[in-house]
Amino acid sequence: MKIDEKRVLLLALKAGELMLKSGGETARVEDTAVRICRACGVEDADVFVMPTGLFLTVNGSDDNTAVQSYIKRIRGARTDLERISQLNSLSRRLESGELTLETAEELVAQISREEQFSFPIRLLGAMMISSCFTLMFNGALTDFISSLIVGGLTYLLQMKLIAKLQLNWFIETFLCCASATAMAIFLTHVGLGLNFDPIIIGSLMIFFPGVMITNAVRDILAGDTVSGVSRAADAILTALSIAMGAAAIMALYSGMGGVL
Repeated sequence: MKIDEKRVLLLALKAGELMLKSGGETARVEDTAVRICRACGVEDADVFVMPTGLFLTVNGSDDNTAVQSYIKRIRGARTDLERISQLNSLSRRLESGELTLETAEELVAQISREEQFSFPIRLLGAMMISSCFTLMFNGALTDFISSLIVGGLTYLLQMKLIAKLQLNWFIETFLCCASATAMAIFLTHVGLGLNFDPIIIGSLMIFFPGVMITNAVRDILAGDTVSGVSRAADAILTALSIAMGAAAIMALYSGMGGVL
């Protein structure tokens, strides 16, 4: 049976793109794309992945078949571990013969359309992350409640207002963290919170680039130095943006006579 190399290439490219946009590390994205190609009969496949781009080349078994290469620019990455797991599983099911090419194409299209969690669930998650970290940093029960409010309001502000301004990610993170810090200080000032330090720390943990740091280390250890250094730079800049947002509001509060 003749193999449609272009069709296989596009399937592998789409799966790799979704994984990369969901926060998948370089080695996993490359492995998934290669597995898909080989499972569909394309043995000669090369993949090169960077955080902002995916390069895929396939060559058919027939000497008369032209080499086909595609480049995909990656924008707007976010963390979605469930999607990574689904695509990782799909490549292995295709490799084991459990799925056909047609079924795999349908599943990849379905995964790309799915919103893993509804907005209320994501909002609840943001609230629980911020409040639980507040307790970890010795926050009182009132601090827990304050952080619950601040985390929820900050996430609402990010998704419903700041994200719609289409600013770059550094400014967006800065504004979100500055807003969270201002709300934490305000709630403490009116007596709802006991100490704004754990409230601020808990609220800022929503934006902490934990997965990014982990992937940077994994990429470097796997030999993907360029990708690893690139992810590490993104993580450092994100942390800097978080710190600057919080520091700006705290400096402003101190300048107005507030006691830190």
